[in-house]
Amino acid sequence: MADEPLVLGIETSCDETGVGIVRGTTLLADAVASSVDEHARFGGVVPEVASRAHLEAMVPTIDRALKEAGVSARDLDGIAVTAGPGLAGALLVGVSAAKAYAYALGKPLYGVNHLASHICVDQLEHGPLPEPTMALLVSGGHSSLLLSSDITSDVRPMGATIDDAAGEAFDKIARVLNLGFPGGPVIDRYAREGDPNAIAFPRGLTGPRDPAYDFSFSGLKTAVARWIEARRAAGEEVPVRDVAASFQEAVVDVLTRKAVRACKDEGVDHLMIGGGVAANSRLRALAQERCETAGIRLRVPRPKLCTDNGAMVAALGAEMVARNRSASSWDLSADSSLPVTDTHVPGHDHVHEVSKENLYS
Repeated sequence: MADEPLVLGIETSCDETGVGIVRGTTLLADAVASSVDEHARFGGVVPEVASRAHLEAMVPTIDRALKEAGVSARDLDGIAVTAGPGLAGALLVGVSAAKAYAYALGKPLYGVNHLASHICVDQLEHGPLPEPTMALLVSGGHSSLLLSSDITSDVRPMGATIDDAAGEAFDKIARVLNLGFPGGPVIDRYAREGDPNAIAFPRGLTGPRDPAYDFSFSGLKTAVARWIEARRAAGEEVPVRDVAASFQEAVVDVLTRKAVRACKDEGVDHLMIGGGVAANSRLRALAQERCETAGIRLRVPRPKLCTDNGAMVAALGAEMVARNRSASSWDLSADSSLPVTDTHVPGHDHVHEVSKENLYS
């Protein structure tokens, strides 16, 4: 254990300030400060509010993570931070903090990809990732199928959403049903008491001529909203639980169907599911059912590791250190549209060559 890299990871791509500490593939601390309550009255994440919340939470959250892990900042072997994709202002807060800590400590800095981190976090739950691994990432901003043969250097996009991501659709339908924000957990809860076959909502991009691995949930969102509006216009009661269950079933049906197909087509016998929507109980159950039928091993981290967190960033950072990937340079910046093929942002100089002493106290 002692020779495994000890890495602190910082995640600020959206509305949660996450700080995680891992040693190799062992999770030591996972501290999160969420600003979701501050966004709820707006019905969605407000970038400026998120950035200010990160500023206020950063130092206390890092201190809490170090205390939880029982380690000193001087013991760290590296600092990893989400460089993108995400909200530009929120990312800049995290990158700036990571630079400050890395420079003060004289430690290497690793700017890593948010999506690749969502894949790598599964190592903290189920051990090293098989190579290759197919990953289905489902969140508020992303619905993607990715094939990874090396999580630190080779992640290939297979398919992505062409409009609304699954998480966005959950939020919007929850808003139409007056269930509040965020929509994913509340729809999951209501759906458990509803009939998933009550209403035949459409399955986007599942026709024979449609892209095999791409996703589209805009049409589904519109169909559900119009169905609800028609009931209300006719003075009829909206069966909230049945709507939630039928909508949710349409989403997870498409997600799991395409993910299993991608595994079969590529000859990959492992499927990993990550991202905030991976906490959805029906998605987990249907994925397990379909993977077992297809002879595919399913890997899904526990719900807390599916949502945005610092542990996933630390996990990828630890892999970078273990595999001797080059550290990022001091001109590292946030990239709100960082492609998933850039699993990390290397640099031309090493932190140890710039930082002459440990300034941290």
